[in-house]
Amino acid sequence: MDLNAAALFVKVVSYGSFSATSRQTGVPVATVSRRIAELEKSLGFRLLERTTRYLRLTDAGTAFYDCALRGVDAFETGLAVLENHQQTLAGTLRLSLPPAFVPWRQLLREFQRRYPHVKVDLFVTERQVNLIEDGIDVALRVGDPGGDVISQEIGDYRHILTVSPTFIQQYGEPTRPADLLELPYASWRVSASAATLQLANQQIELRPYLQTNDYLHLLELALAGDCVTELPPFLAQVHIINGRLKPILSRYPLPVRQLMLVYPGRKQLSRLVKTYIDFCARWVDELCQSLKTS
Repeated sequence: MDLNAAALFVKVVSYGSFSATSRQTGVPVATVSRRIAELEKSLGFRLLERTTRYLRLTDAGTAFYDCALRGVDAFETGLAVLENHQQTLAGTLRLSLPPAFVPWRQLLREFQRRYPHVKVDLFVTERQVNLIEDGIDVALRVGDPGGDVISQEIGDYRHILTVSPTFIQQYGEPTRPADLLELPYASWRVSASAATLQLANQQIELRPYLQTNDYLHLLELALAGDCVTELPPFLAQVHIINGRLKPILSRYPLPVRQLMLVYPGRKQLSRLVKTYIDFCARWVDELCQSLKTS
């Protein structure tokens, strides 16, 4: 059965004639008549008695009209709900973030304040999740976006080599990359034994006394005066401003890192996901500008 034809049948009964239905819907009279005839044929019942002067429901038509009317009303109510949903942003965002990405906590707070009907399901992990298998709408990634995804670069930044003032008192301040070879160094875990730093056009291989996949741990060690380490600027900045950390070897900057939002390449984006991506792009642009000027 053609559901559109059933909806048209309800309108014919409501408006009282094919011609009135044509005027109200913009469907030609001949098309209205043909589609009602096709509906009757598919059902195996005559629904309307037709004369040149009027239409009258048959017994079967009356029974069918009562059911079809409820269905059309329910359908139109559903459309109204969808329209309201489009006007009021709502739903659940399933997101993936790398560990210790502290600014994103503030971003999500501000996003949910602006859109209070949005719920967030957040998965924090250092691994590149499979967006489809893990049910992730949008993932935040640094550097390589991974395969079979759509990526959008929303900003970039550099890590900072930092030490505490007490560390400098004990060991002195390094002035060239080679000085790091003589100092205790803790790093993000890349390999089991070594850490290779690219400082401007110089590459230096260090043997850290500690490696971890936790930048908050590295921050704690640096604040305690235990080591040299590299930190994301959003973790180091406040401690540099208050004097608890000091950037070193600024003439030898670490490489630029691209900040990417990625989402499934074969999935049509919902209005909620599009709004979130646009919000992130604006928010991160302001963050990156503040980090570069501070």
